[in-house]
Amino acid sequence: MRNYNMDFIRGIAVLCLVYMNGYAFGLMDYSYIPLSTPPFSDTLIHAVSTFFVDGRFRTLFSLLFGAGLYIQWQKVKSTAPLKARLHWLIIFGLVHGFLLWAGDILFLYGVSGWFVLKYLQSNNQLLVKRAGEFLLIGCVATGLVLFSAPDELVYRDSAQYIDLYSPHYSDYFLSNLGMNVLMLVAVPIMIMWLCVGLMLIGIYLYKNEVFSKGLTNPHLIVCIAGAFIFSGMRLYASKFTGGAGFAIQEFINTFAALFMAVFYIHLIVKFCNNRAHVGQLIQQAGRLAFTLYICQTLMQLLLYKVLYPQWVLSFNRIDYWIVATGLVSVQLLFTALYCRYYEQGPLEYVWRRLIQAKIAKINA
Repeated sequence: MRNYNMDFIRGIAVLCLVYMNGYAFGLMDYSYIPLSTPPFSDTLIHAVSTFFVDGRFRTLFSLLFGAGLYIQWQKVKSTAPLKARLHWLIIFGLVHGFLLWAGDILFLYGVSGWFVLKYLQSNNQLLVKRAGEFLLIGCVATGLVLFSAPDELVYRDSAQYIDLYSPHYSDYFLSNLGMNVLMLVAVPIMIMWLCVGLMLIGIYLYKNEVFSKGLTNPHLIVCIAGAFIFSGMRLYASKFTGGAGFAIQEFINTFAALFMAVFYIHLIVKFCNNRAHVGQLIQQAGRLAFTLYICQTLMQLLLYKVLYPQWVLSFNRIDYWIVATGLVSVQLLFTALYCRYYEQGPLEYVWRRLIQAKIAKINA
């Protein structure tokens, strides 16, 4: 039986990624660049994002990906199809990262998923133990890298930002190539360990029926407390600057995002209750997640780097969120129209055919 809860969760995760990723299409190196005197809307949206958005939906995807690998392994009790799946995901990620956007997560998930395969038969105790170890390794490695970050702050209304900004797509393309090389180096050093830890937790949650029944009351209380305590700490840590400040913020946010993501899973499971007709459009978006994710990159590149590159000079947080809401609406409209005629997304279809071809080649 299909788990409609997971489709719903995946739909929410992919659609809400736009609210996080939009900033990075200005200057990837810096993400959002505020004014020296930001408007009140910046403060408000920053607080909302810190509590409910930042890192939460990437974490949701990681938990889902781990659970998805376990579900697929359960069906065939073989890692061969999963390796073929991850092989092509890595290739898609490399193409996406180098040609379009260095913020790609497909390569990361492909590499991390390959590492997770060895733990698919692990018991719950080992899953939790290894997840904790990998999260700790990732946090320490990330902290050490961020500790060396410069203390200098850049504001959008400063001459320094104008010097960094370029409206030319060719400059963006070259910068993106260099940034993606750095991202590929960062994956095995720090990002992969965090992702693997989250995927193992996703497997643990699935085996304990959290994706089908939600959390027990005691676990729910712990999860809510953890989500709001760590999110509050992260908001307070926003005043810290420099490498040490960024390292502290990232460490806290890892656990804030994890607790909040699990809380989101619980809420969606209780709302959807594995019913196909509840939030059907969101579920359909979840089944088109790969296609929608790549389309988000294409739409944001078109807007921020081709049609309206000047936006990044004047946009405050609320402007990015307005554009993000428009893009979500467009994607939901596309999903509604597309799913009238097809059950599988175009990129999902291509991915599946490539997997089948690779498996056939291996078996030949």
